[in-house]
Amino acid sequence: MLPMARSILNGLVQITRSSRGAAFHTSSLMGCKAADTESNNTGDNADTDADATESSTQSSVPDVNDRTKVIPVESSIRYLKSAAYKQTYGDGFVWSQYRRNHKGMYAPRKTRKTCIRQGKISTGNPCPICRDEYLVLDHRNTELIDQFISPHSGEVLSYSKTGLCQKSHLRLLVAVQRARDYGLLTYDVPFREYDYSEYYGQPKQKQQKS
Repeated sequence: MLPMARSILNGLVQITRSSRGAAFHTSSLMGCKAADTESNNTGDNADTDADATESSTQSSVPDVNDRTKVIPVESSIRYLKSAAYKQTYGDGFVWSQYRRNHKGMYAPRKTRKTCIRQGKISTGNPCPICRDEYLVLDHRNTELIDQFISPHSGEVLSYSKTGLCQKSHLRLLVAVQRARDYGLLTYDVPFREYDYSEYYGQPKQKQQKS
């Protein structure tokens, strides 16, 4: 009976040890899983914070093609006298360095209809007025609109020379006409000869007394 009792005791000891080892292994696995879950949560939080920072940075950077903001004409007048304008355009006109993009050897007779669609620039090469949001065409901004008037004839330069789109050229014509009506721009009026006989009739000749 003694050997049988010893074998039974050894079997119980081995079962106890194996159960302890399994419990330890299970607890270690649970600890590893918890650590992995915590690290994953930390990584996800870090990614979320990075995405939020990136989105906030992108929202803080203004869109260079956005033209929904209305620039007052007073700001445009001050801009023409600033150092930034001098550095950008120098002593030349705002349209002197502009070149049109077109297919083929010869440029189309007309420029594009407009450069701005739905509040944003819709072309890669906008006209001299549309590309700079601080160039405001207004009858009070005489320093700007005077750059588009010929010094020899006093007429507004053609869009084929300045490169303005059709919409900006129409706004330029309206601004020039208003400035002339308000007396802000001087222009030469051609001399006209009138036939006053059409208004006052033939002058009566005095009869000579004999």
